[in-house]
Order: sequence, then C-alpha cells, then structure tokens
Amino acid sequence: MDFSAMVDWHTTVTPPALARLLTTARLPEPAAARRPAYRTLAGQIRLLVTEGRLPVGARLPAERELATALAMSRTTVATAYETLRGDGYLRSRRGAGSWTALPEGAPPPGEALHPVPPDEQGRILDLGVAAPPAPQPWVGQAAARAVEQLPYYAAGHGHYPTGVPVLREAVARRFTERGLPTTPDQILITTGAMGGLHLLQRALVGRGDRVAVEAPSYAHTLQALRLAGARLVPVPYAWTPRPTWDLDEWRRVLRGAGPRVAYVIPDFHNPTGALIDEEQRRELLAAARAAGSIVLADETTAELGWGVPPSTPLPRPTAALDRAAQVVTVGSAGKLLWGGLRIGWVRAAPALVRRLATERVYSDVGTPVLDQLIAAELLGDPLPDVREHQLTRLRATARAFAAALPERLPGWSFTMPSGGLSLWVSTDGLSGAALARAGERSGVRIASGNRFGSDGAFEHHIRLPVTVPAATVPAAVERLADLAAQAAAGGRLEPADESQPLAV
Repeated sequence: MDFSAMVDWHTTVTPPALARLLTTARLPEPAAARRPAYRTLAGQIRLLVTEGRLPVGARLPAERELATALAMSRTTVATAYETLRGDGYLRSRRGAGSWTALPEGAPPPGEALHPVPPDEQGRILDLGVAAPPAPQPWVGQAAARAVEQLPYYAAGHGHYPTGVPVLREAVARRFTERGLPTTPDQILITTGAMGGLHLLQRALVGRGDRVAVEAPSYAHTLQALRLAGARLVPVPYAWTPRPTWDLDEWRRVLRGAGPRVAYVIPDFHNPTGALIDEEQRRELLAAARAAGSIVLADETTAELGWGVPPSTPLPRPTAALDRAAQVVTVGSAGKLLWGGLRIGWVRAAPALVRRLATERVYSDVGTPVLDQLIAAELLGDPLPDVREHQLTRLRATARAFAAALPERLPGWSFTMPSGGLSLWVSTDGLSGAALARAGERSGVRIASGNRFGSDGAFEHHIRLPVTVPAATVPAAVERLADLAAQAAAGGRLEPADESQPLAV
C-alpha cells in the first residue's frame, strides 16, 4: 500500500524515543520467551505500528544508532529490520533510511460501515454505528411545539444561511453555561456536525495543506479530509495509564510539520472516550499558536460524561482557554439529542461565521427550519432531563459490556472511559478487519480499528458502541466470541471492500 499520497511529512524517531516506546510494547510472555532477540525486537516494532503508537511513515533510527541505544548488537537490529521488511512493516532506500509501513493487502484506511436500515435492524446486529436513539417523550413533545411555531416561519422563504435566530441564541446560551461566553453572531447552524466540518474544511484547508490529527480519530472526518486533498499528519495518543494526548509529540509535529489545522476531539473522544484536562488543552493551544496552526475542536460528544461524578466539573470548552481566537469549534445535537434532526453548529469569530454563511449558499443554502425549531425546544427547559436520560442509557450499556467482555473474551481489553459513545477494545492480536468480515457473513456489523487510523493502523482493535440497549449486550458479546473464533481460524487477511460508505 502506498501511503505517500497521504503523508508527506515523516516523523523521525530518535533512538532514545524508540527505546522508550519499545518498553511499552509488551508481547505475550510465552511467545516472547521462545523468540530470539531479533524476532522479539521486530515483533515489538510491528506491534507499535499496528497499534498506532508508531505512525506509518515514521523514519526509524539507523541500525548502529538503535543498537547502541538498546545495548544490542548491530547484527540483531539489522536482522530485525530485515524481518520487518520481509513482513511488509518496513521500507528502506539506500542513502535515505527506513520507514515504517503496513503490508500490501492490509485494509485501506478511511472506510467505515453504513448504518443498518430500520427494516433490517431485527435481522442484523449493528455494532458499527455509535449513535443513540431519540430520547422520548421529549423529542415528540418538542416536535409538537415546533409545528405550532412553524406558520410564523412559513410566511417567508425559509432560508436562514446562519440559522434560525432562536436556535442560534439557544446554542450560544449553552456555550455560555459551559464556561465560554458566546453571542449568537458567533454561531452558525449547519446541517449536522459534518456539514459544519465540510464548510470549515473548504474555508480553512486547501488541497495539499497539512492537517494534524489524533491517532486514532473519527473515521468520517479523516476520510473527508483525504477526499479534500489534505495531507494528514497523525499524532499518536499516549496510552498509559489512560489514553490522552502525547504533548511532546504534538509539539514536535506542530513545530516540524507546520500544519494548517490541528483537528482534535478533546471531550470524550471518538473512538477512545478520552477526556483531556484543561492544562493539556492550554499546552496544545500554546504550541499551535507558536506554529501558526488553527485548532479545530470537535465537541460533538462534549455533553456525554456518563462516567463523571455529578460533583466533578467538566473541562471548559477548548475555546474558553484561548485568548487569540485561534480555536474554531464544531458541535452537534446528533449525539445528545438525536441524529435524525441533522442539526450541527460552528462557533467561531463573527467574521468567519459571516464568511461561512456566504459560502454555504453554493451547497445547501440553510438547514431545515422545522428541525432547528425542534432542536431549540430541546436545548431549553427539557435539556437537563434529556441529558440525564441519555447518560443513564449510555452508562448502563458501558457497564454491561464491562461485565460481559471479560467473562466471554478474557483476552480482550479496554480502558473504561468516563463518557462518550464507544469503547475502544484491543482484540488480543486478532485482526479487527477479519472479525468484521466474519461478522458480515453472519449478520453482525463491526467497526474495525483500522477505520479510525489516518494510515490504516489499529488493526488489532474494534470500536464497540455503548448506544445499543444494555439488555442486548450479553447476547451481542456471545456473538462476538463466536466471530472471534471464526476470524482466528480464517487465515489470510483480505483487503476490505473499498466501495463501502462511511459510518457515523
């Protein structure tokens, strides 16, 4: 697989940095004990690549330098590198060095599963989509009140490029309540969060511009950026003891690659559920400011702290920590309220809001008025009850998975997040793509981990949604265990179907 079109800035890994990473790449003890040293080293580097902790395209140290750092013979390192080249995890060019890679035939990045149609949901177990059902009776009640208001709006043309005023006011008020004073002229209502991301992508990112992204990150956005011609620069997460930003890596990427935009999901990250504290956000903002990069903060899951104690305050929005107005925020009603409303928003400087509103008339003109009125109702008095209802559902499902997975699939592991829509599950060396293929044959839709990597990494992960009913989890885990047995016996990894549309 040729990744040169996706990444044009290569991370250079120093010998000490790689030595530190190798201490975290724990191979199964029995296997490691039987292996010669060169195979253990090759296995550790391969694990770092497949888990996304070492980006595809990263330049590795020269053999002699790494041998010195690891107190190994140069022959051991050279043989390990040769093993990785033979397996497809390393490429070398005389005089230019060696880069990490993925083998030919590995599933391409960026694909995800489309939602199962409603009329097939009784036949197919859909673990590919992380989106909750509508909170009832509140959505129905809000829709009835919105219909009563509709005649007033129907008297005009119905086009609101910046959004219906009542919804802009409701969104601005919610930002203010969360610690970020906001006025309606800083809000643009969009057709879903993806509508906002597409508008910002066209306004802020030109073809060939670099965009720094978390690794892993949201599959939809990664693919949208690729299709726009952006060059993605992945920044691996730090994984111990809990997933969080690796600020040293972020500083190095921002300083070295000079990306036009840094796209981050700091609040209950999709897919890991990680919550980034305010101090780390400040440090990232300082590094982005020094590099001249715009921070695009995706807050679509910011209200989903189902594991946060009620007495613990959530971090303020990232833009609240920025005095230089370098943060642009995207939010959505789809994850807290209901995706069927297709309501999103952008919070930015008024000048950028006006520019986006002007440019959007060449695509969708505006977001449906009735949907906006329903969302405005839900963001008013019903919001505390709606939010508690949704968090209770998500919490129950997460706990059900936490109970069932260790019992039926004891080799699989995950860190319980404090919120969000999913669990990021390590499959104990099992190919997530192979697991998804086995599921396709038996009516189970699974989001394999490589879909969330900018370069096809995370092959040994899957994303499990905590949006399914808690009562269905034991049966779902039973089916996953059966699929794991099938996938483990399935043999060679085949390329994924590149025609599949993206998932939410």
